[in-house]
Amino acid sequence: MTTSMKAAVLHETGAPLRVAPISRPVPGPGEVLVRIAAAGTNPLDTKIHAGQAAHARHPAPSILGLDMAGTVEAVGPGVTRFRPGDEVFGMVGGVGGHPGTLAEYVSADEDLLAAKPANLTMREAAVLPLVTITAWEGLVDRVGVRPGQTLLVLGGAGGVGHVVVQLGLAFGATVHATGNPESKPVIERLGASFIDRHEPIADAVDRLTGGRGFDVVYDTVGALDVAFAALARFGHVTSSLGWGTHPLAPLSFKGGTYSGVFTLLPLIDGEGRRHHGEILEKARELVEAGKLTPLLDPRRFGLEEVGAAYEALKKADGTGKIAVDIAAT
Repeated sequence: MTTSMKAAVLHETGAPLRVAPISRPVPGPGEVLVRIAAAGTNPLDTKIHAGQAAHARHPAPSILGLDMAGTVEAVGPGVTRFRPGDEVFGMVGGVGGHPGTLAEYVSADEDLLAAKPANLTMREAAVLPLVTITAWEGLVDRVGVRPGQTLLVLGGAGGVGHVVVQLGLAFGATVHATGNPESKPVIERLGASFIDRHEPIADAVDRLTGGRGFDVVYDTVGALDVAFAALARFGHVTSSLGWGTHPLAPLSFKGGTYSGVFTLLPLIDGEGRRHHGEILEKARELVEAGKLTPLLDPRRFGLEEVGAAYEALKKADGTGKIAVDIAAT
């Protein structure tokens, strides 16, 4: 087995990523060496690249990329859940100083991995981990969404949003989602009713709930004031972008509750990693049951073209998540 690999390395914040040979990792205790077929990209990657994500704690020089899908090449001491040849996916690095997935191999904590859904390609599986974990933590772990509830997803065609919509439906909720007019076909194809994001939220509440409000609101776009206004009494707001300062009175006067989601914590400090693997295992079951499907941008980018992939991410001019091909898929 070769001792080197190719990786796209960020040598200096904001500088172009350079593909170069570096030492291939060796799996330590509890780690799995994965030969990466495809890496998922996320807006967070471009922020880390630009030095605008101090919360990710990923200083240069570094390898970026959080998500991947690939094949187990070797396992370290104590690994019991995987063996060479297994196809896996997971959110395994790219923050907290852990080498990321824009490389031919990654040595990942086995707790962060799950078996790849059998009915997905490597590219499809590679774009799921971060957004699925984020959606699950907010909607299932924090809220416990259940049949009969009404769910409003702010940003229903986005990376996290399109998974929240599908999870809500899988758990029996009635789902509504906001978006630009161009995203209406996507949102409706996912199974939610569409709300134009330019429509005043009070009008949507009156039109769709008779003024009562929605039992659960998941904010994926950083619009907590809108989320609080849309909530029903004793409802719950969860947000994956709950930053900034917001008046709490609109929430408090409804007896509502709020949860924030910070998906990176287990990667950064190590606590809760096994739960990430458990979420992906449950997501795999939903995928294989036809209840969860990733939106994948059809454009193809190789390891040498990560810069172009990041520019496409920043323009947000496509539909679906962007994957980077690391190996032939």
